Amino acid sequence: MTSPDAGAGPTPPAGGGGRRRFLARLSILAGAAGAAMVGLPVVGFLLEPLFRRVPPAWRDVGPADAFAPGRTVEVAFTDASPLAWAGITARTAAWLRREPDGGFVAFAINCTHLGCPVRWVDRASLFMCPCHGGVYDAAGNVAAGPPPAPLTRYPVRVRGGRVEIQASAVPIT
Repeated sequence: MTSPDAGAGPTPPAGGGGRRRFLARLSILAGAAGAAMVGLPVVGFLLEPLFRRVPPAWRDVGPADAFAPGRTVEVAFTDASPLAWAGITARTAAWLRREPDGGFVAFAINCTHLGCPVRWVDRASLFMCPCHGGVYDAAGNVAAGPPPAPLTRYPVRVRGGRVEIQASAVPIT
């Protein structure tokens, strides 16, 4: 008769596992190191836009002579932080007014409440936000509704007879 343990091979020592345990831990460590080498750059790529400061950029919006004094018009320009694949979404806009004294003032097109686009109502001389009833006067100050702050103003300059707006990232309030 043979014993039930016959032919089972040597039994591992009770205290360890020796080489097998070492190789298993080494494999886990090598896998974790490989995952970190691939994963950390991916995480950095995804989080980097949250921490990057977008430098402002001057954007040409047209010749100064094209803007009549006292008129508020919408002007379009390329965003200060366009992505290579943004396409048409890299275009943004502002409300530009030529003051009677010849100076210019530009307002962000986004409502300070939730970022909805405001429109200029010429007959009322008001900026209106259609989403939640926000109303701004001609100077961009809150006249009614839920907006917490006046419209954001962009710096404007005239350079070489051309009007330029200093574009920056979309203001978030």
